[in-house]
Amino acid sequence: MEEKTEKYAVKRSEFRMKLGILYFGFRRRLFWIRHSGQFAKERRAEKLEYVQFSHATPMLRKLKDLEMQLQYNKVTNLRIAASCLDGLMLQPGETFSFWYLVRRPTRRRGFLDGMVLREGKCVPGLGGGLCQMTNLIYWMTLHTPLTVSERHRHGYDVFPDSGRTQPFATGATVFYPFVDLMIRNDTDRAFQLSLWLTDTHLCGEWRSTREPEYHYEVVETEHSMTHEYWGGYMRHNKISRKIYTPDGEFVREEFVTANDAIMLYSPFLASPNYSSEGFDK
Repeated sequence: MEEKTEKYAVKRSEFRMKLGILYFGFRRRLFWIRHSGQFAKERRAEKLEYVQFSHATPMLRKLKDLEMQLQYNKVTNLRIAASCLDGLMLQPGETFSFWYLVRRPTRRRGFLDGMVLREGKCVPGLGGGLCQMTNLIYWMTLHTPLTVSERHRHGYDVFPDSGRTQPFATGATVFYPFVDLMIRNDTDRAFQLSLWLTDTHLCGEWRSTREPEYHYEVVETEHSMTHEYWGGYMRHNKISRKIYTPDGEFVREEFVTANDAIMLYSPFLASPNYSSEGFDK
């Protein structure tokens, strides 16, 4: 799914926001019930033989004016989510849903207040930081033949590019239960998601029953920053991926998505106080 981003910040009343959460939350739960047979549920401790793609992101980063305790709490949240997903088997025809498996983050389950982005501001929120996991899963999926059937990203670009190692807007944000990351297996073989935490990094792999048939390179095109009529700046780009054979022969290029985001910093700012790695891209 290709998400849309509004061209300017829309202020909604607290009542309207709560009503929207109830309405869209009900619709999502009804969707899960109606299509429960399509969602992947099986998990195996034994790993499939072939690694399709692997990646890791640092869990603790230097973020200006933000409490480090929120990042320590995020590590706890990531550990709980990983325990719900590690070893998941995605069989042909099945769909992976992040929230269907992780379920509602609650204090009773051990989730803590981490950092969340709300109306362009970084604030504490229960279960905050789980976007780092969906960022990782989405990035890895772009390097496999799996199909992303639902993906969202923030409508805001929070930090400058200092330290960024991936193209802008290659992350995936989530909000329980209706802002989800869903991935469908349209291939003829099984895939397996592997997730774990080291002392410093969140790590993941997509594995499968056969060696990778292609190599994928994710690229950014048509990047621009525009000064809008309402006084702020917008950032735009398009993401595509180039597909190669294992021998390096170019096969084709596929369009992935187009992105637009409201910038929360000067487009001419380059500060060493920020790092984008691991945060919502």
